[in-house]
Amino acid sequence: MNKQHIIDRFVKYVTIDTESDPNNPAFPSTEKQWDLARVLEKELKEIGMDDVDLDENCYLMATLPSNLDYEVPTIGFVAHIDTSPDFTGANVKPQIHENYDGKDILLNKEENIVLSPDYFEDLLQYKGQTIITTDGTTLLGADDKAGVTEIVSAMEYLIQHPEIKHGKIRVCFPPDEEVGKGAHMFDVEKFGAKWAYTMDGSQIGELEYENFNAAGAKVTIEGKIVHPGYAKGKMINSMLIANEFINALPEDEVPEKTTGYEGFFHLHHMEGSVEKTTLQYIVRDHDMDQFNNRKKAMLDLAEVLNAKSGQKLVSVEMKDQYYNMKEKVTPVMYIVDIAEEVMKDMNITPLIKPIRGGTDGSQLSYKGLPCPNIFAGGHNFHGRYEYVPVESIIKASEVIVGIAQKVATKFK
Repeated sequence: MNKQHIIDRFVKYVTIDTESDPNNPAFPSTEKQWDLARVLEKELKEIGMDDVDLDENCYLMATLPSNLDYEVPTIGFVAHIDTSPDFTGANVKPQIHENYDGKDILLNKEENIVLSPDYFEDLLQYKGQTIITTDGTTLLGADDKAGVTEIVSAMEYLIQHPEIKHGKIRVCFPPDEEVGKGAHMFDVEKFGAKWAYTMDGSQIGELEYENFNAAGAKVTIEGKIVHPGYAKGKMINSMLIANEFINALPEDEVPEKTTGYEGFFHLHHMEGSVEKTTLQYIVRDHDMDQFNNRKKAMLDLAEVLNAKSGQKLVSVEMKDQYYNMKEKVTPVMYIVDIAEEVMKDMNITPLIKPIRGGTDGSQLSYKGLPCPNIFAGGHNFHGRYEYVPVESIIKASEVIVGIAQKVATKFK
């Protein structure tokens, strides 16, 4: 695949602002996601894809017809078009660093923002490669515009090389994955694939079919405000009760102290006054029993604090967000095996591990479309230090082509 063509395509995508909005229930949650969707709609038609369809909810689907004279399962590839609201995606200025020398990369001289392998050790894997970074003032958007680039590039390559045999392939570019809604309006029946792969992982080689079970919890603590000079026996300071709640949860079961299969409670927002305090948590665990125990622990803690005060001051609103896709993928593990075989054929070491987060693939798997996750190549998502090696984008594109070929031969 042409390296400069890949770079140009990726840069075009990331310079279109598609940040999603967690507070807007509309589809898509931001109008600007349409900007990239329409660019992709036009591009898919230009490269020769069939059935290019952009629906009213900003889901873009297209078909690469089979060039076989026999039937094989229809497969799909998915990558979301939005970027995270955790950090601004406006006015992205990609910086291209050729033949990376393994030293610090100065992202922004004026603000002295440095991407250093002393802190981000993974950089050293990519010495001699071409690294694309931000200018330190925005995220890059490789999550998941690297995945979008890979899918479009792979489809273009297959169209330009009809000698490569493949079955019918469906692609979809949904909105709003970063705010947890990417699969909500995904029409699995319309998509029509037996299984699919999200191209939404991180470093080269990642292959994932397990993810967290996830819930969101809003803890509300009601207090009573009176003049502090006359407060004895009357004032109830909700912030102090909130402090009790926070400290009663296991201090080592937080994101910054856990890894692998270890779950956590993550306090990500809090707002308080004497009269009212709210705590926003996410609750995560790979094991369903432990996940349910975590949720119960928070509900039980509220009851303990209410009993202590003799009043119902603490309430917990709990909402499940998504579940571990392992339950839906394990019965069809051959779809993971195919991707693993392709990587090994390409001398890529498969890194099969649980996702410490979520993916559209989780919700899609529960909607009837088993959907493991494959590396897209980026690192340090959702922030100013995000980067992606161009060679990883190319390899991921080649993995897509390899999967198409593997399915064509395996099911002959």
